Amino acid sequence: MTSIFSYQQAFSRNIGWITDEEQDALRRKKVAIAGMGGVGGAHLLTLARLGIGAFHIADFDVFDLVNFNRQVGATMSNLGSPKAQVLAAMAHDINPELHIEIFPEGVTEDNLSKFFTGIDLYVDGLDFFALSIRQSTFLACSTLRIPAITVAPLGMGAALLNFLPGEMTFEEYFQFGDLPEEEKAHRFLLGLAPSGIHKASLIDVTTLNLEEKRGPSTIMGCQLCAGIAATEALKILLNRGKVSSAPDGIHFDAYRNELVHTRRSKRDTHSL
Repeated sequence: MTSIFSYQQAFSRNIGWITDEEQDALRRKKVAIAGMGGVGGAHLLTLARLGIGAFHIADFDVFDLVNFNRQVGATMSNLGSPKAQVLAAMAHDINPELHIEIFPEGVTEDNLSKFFTGIDLYVDGLDFFALSIRQSTFLACSTLRIPAITVAPLGMGAALLNFLPGEMTFEEYFQFGDLPEEEKAHRFLLGLAPSGIHKASLIDVTTLNLEEKRGPSTIMGCQLCAGIAATEALKILLNRGKVSSAPDGIHFDAYRNELVHTRRSKRDTHSL
């Protein structure tokens, strides 16, 4: 067992699905991820294992017991520890050559410009209910022409939307505007999963309450999100393969073994 790290050897088993030249290209990419919780932490570790070379990550929270069911950094030894610090250490343990800049205050209106400096791709890992800062984050991506991915864990499935430069924006799709937070939550959920195929798996509807900002979650949903997001990231960063963008989306529910391609028309989005 060697103690000397080699990037080429560590990620050699990616070769075949991607070329040596593509692996080297991924090594030179920088990805921003806001939120290091259920999906964000899984995004970081998955993309680190893909061989992405640099990250900006943001989170202000610490690990608690309620995170144990779904968050990859949530362990007894990490209770009370800052999520961003823990996940950065885990990613560095995968690739000690990684360049990671941590934003310990989370992503805010004041640091958006710095957070997106030099970024090739944004992957959304914010808490579902962080709606106003999510709105600002995607607006910044649109303005800076940074491709952005959001994959929502819904029950035992995942719903994907890509927002690409020059295509429909996050705001055009969800139409948050200056609406109250509860209305934004309804629009976000409906826009993410217009097919609604996840609803059949929810056996206790009282556990979901948008007004009280609470809902159930599973590790299966988070891990599915990470796999889907990393695959989309690979295609976007390498400019390879078909990449759908809003208003087109994909919703896969593993419990029902069902895949739905969704598309919201302009009339649909106006009625959100």
